[in-house]
Amino acid sequence: MAAGAPRFFVSHLSGVAVFDPTGDQVGRVRDLVVILRVGRRPPRLLGLVVELATRRRIFLPMTRVTAVQSGQVITTGVLNVRRFEQRPTERLVFGELLDRRVTLVDTDEEVTVLDLSVHQLPARRDWEIDRVFVRKGRKGGAFRRSKGETLTVEWSAVTGFSLEEHGQGAENLLATFEQLRPADLANVLHHLSPKRRAEVAAALDDDRLADVLEELPEDDQIEILGKLKEERAADVLEAMDPDDAADLLAELPEEDKERLLSLMQPGDAADMRRLMAYEEHTAGGLMTTEPIILRPDATVAEALARVRNPDLSPALAAQVYVCRPPDETPTGKYLGTVHFQRLLRDPPYTLVSSILDDDLQPLEPDAALPVVAGFFAAYDMVAAPVVDEAGSLLGVVTVDDVLDHMLPEDWRETEFHLDEGVVTDGA
Repeated sequence: MAAGAPRFFVSHLSGVAVFDPTGDQVGRVRDLVVILRVGRRPPRLLGLVVELATRRRIFLPMTRVTAVQSGQVITTGVLNVRRFEQRPTERLVFGELLDRRVTLVDTDEEVTVLDLSVHQLPARRDWEIDRVFVRKGRKGGAFRRSKGETLTVEWSAVTGFSLEEHGQGAENLLATFEQLRPADLANVLHHLSPKRRAEVAAALDDDRLADVLEELPEDDQIEILGKLKEERAADVLEAMDPDDAADLLAELPEEDKERLLSLMQPGDAADMRRLMAYEEHTAGGLMTTEPIILRPDATVAEALARVRNPDLSPALAAQVYVCRPPDETPTGKYLGTVHFQRLLRDPPYTLVSSILDDDLQPLEPDAALPVVAGFFAAYDMVAAPVVDEAGSLLGVVTVDDVLDHMLPEDWRETEFHLDEGVVTDGA
């Protein structure tokens, strides 16, 4: 595998060392986790099963893999060390797909799977298994040494992997809903029976479920979270935007809330506790604690690199916030904001401190919802900084959170239409 290559064969990852950005080894790859799809559509590669030095096996999402190079995998350095548990819709590549007997579509001939090719989709962070390396001939434990023609074919050229079209319950629904936006999938889930809603939620991966929960009514959020295992519920809360997760936690009984907070990463739990200390309908209660924060000596090029992060919402990517250290909320002294359009107009080497918008007065954490809404309307903003009396940036309020709190509670039920042909309940 060449450095940074967008394609590799899975056998090349067996036992490969996993390193954090500083060069320290954190473990070794023991398997790959994919999710199969209905028909002959290529499966998505969700992540890697990594064995730590303690022999504990954890799940490393592909979104936290920054490079797959010859002999090593590089991560962002952020690892969830909870023990890996396989979910119903997931398949292990080494454990379940390799050495499997499948059928060539064109010739109806049975072949044995020796390897699988993975590639990264253009302009996206998703990875798919798109090719299958197979051997013709008899099945046997010594198939790698046996005679027989080998060939590489497209995933669609074989059968015997993918989910059946019927009778797969939540798995079939997931395939149907795969292309829906989180808000649209949330509306579908809202109209399912509680039983089917729980099945689909259990089968979604953490990031997808987190995105969907953020769009659901409060009652549905609480119901779904209550049916997840506690450790998984904590993982999903960590994957949610901090403000949405804090709102959801605040609605739980005190005992349940504290138990979930104790299972979360300390930094995430601290953010939740800080957000829950503010009244719900105030700037502090509405804000998220994860905006783009830069020091005054950062350049326009650095700012644009941060803005390009595909995990950011458009509102959070619309501007960066310049502060003295520390760089995480609550920060050092807040100096001002640089808007995305201004970043596009200045040379890459320009210091962000020289192009600050420091005329607008930031919001105070106890500013009431009408004051916050008036700020957005008056200044045509999509995000606004929240700063405390000491001048530290606490977080950022985005316009979508303001709208969520100003619309009627049943706004999701108004003028909502699914595309024709989408199943809303199979129970």
